[in-house]
Amino acid sequence: MVIYKQNPTRLLVYRGFATVKGTIKLVEVGPRDGLQNEKTIIPTDTKIALVNKLTSAGLSHIEVSSFVNPKWVPQLADASQVFQHIQRNPNTKYSALVPNTKGMLQAIKARPDEVAIFAAASETFSKRNINCSIGESLKRFDKVLELAKHHQIPVRGYISCVLGCPYEKSISPDAVARLTSQLWDHGCYEISLGDTIGVGTPESMDRLLSVLLDRVGVCPREALAVHCHETGGKALENISVALDRYGVRVVDSAVGGLGGCPYAGPGAPGNVSTEAVLTHLTNKGYTFSAPINTVEIFNVSAFVNCVVMTESTEFNVATMFKFRNFLSSSRDDHEPLDEVLVEMDNRIMRK
Repeated sequence: MVIYKQNPTRLLVYRGFATVKGTIKLVEVGPRDGLQNEKTIIPTDTKIALVNKLTSAGLSHIEVSSFVNPKWVPQLADASQVFQHIQRNPNTKYSALVPNTKGMLQAIKARPDEVAIFAAASETFSKRNINCSIGESLKRFDKVLELAKHHQIPVRGYISCVLGCPYEKSISPDAVARLTSQLWDHGCYEISLGDTIGVGTPESMDRLLSVLLDRVGVCPREALAVHCHETGGKALENISVALDRYGVRVVDSAVGGLGGCPYAGPGAPGNVSTEAVLTHLTNKGYTFSAPINTVEIFNVSAFVNCVVMTESTEFNVATMFKFRNFLSSSRDDHEPLDEVLVEMDNRIMRK
């Protein structure tokens, strides 16, 4: 039996863990990670509507916004207003990204169900992205974790560049393992492994997870999530490796494929879309920790594609065909499906 180091700052009630075999927890990151790099400022009311639509679709975990300096991320300057006006469902957990103590204090007032902190597996990326080393970034979060413990707010950790870096290129799985262990020891209840530039392959995902999960004491399997980008076209395959071979049960995604990778070329896909993940995993026989309305997810994606008309939005024809076929096979379960299928056909034709 592996005994993992416990930190008094970590909340030991793992809310939202998908503990049933074959059951997947989806973490929707579209409203935060998806929108943060959009150059055109999205109206606050539209962001609120997006979160409400995602809630209505049945998603159990939604990352709403980030309490960062508006000078650096002007798109999310309205985080407090968005949190104040969303229609909360007791079955949905609403989270916020916080970069430091100031952001955490602002987040506490907004009453998120959990917060997230972030670090990078690449020293160069860390210094260029947040102007400090990996070690210094972890020290910055000591007070955040202390405040989170005091206010009974669980903390999730993000690790960027786990499968590649725009500056250092390859990243050692050992470096990711060390940082994962450090975030776990610091008190994060869940650690999301991010393929920031979308260069991951099934082989590199396999190498990474074999190091993380075969090494004693890094963190429990249940504490890992995968956050894949579609830039290299391997996101769904990489997710399958994590789930099928290593038993990971938490997947990040963004409705409509919101969120481009700033280090890829113009128009390159970014976050893997929620609808693609939902379709892919359902077809593989997985179920989800909360009942998700597939028709509503498509409707939210259509809403996103209407209000965020950028080249970075990933919603390609292949994905639409797969999702259309999945919806078509479910027509007996959903009365409004014919209308949705007609709209999908129209969109495929326009593509």
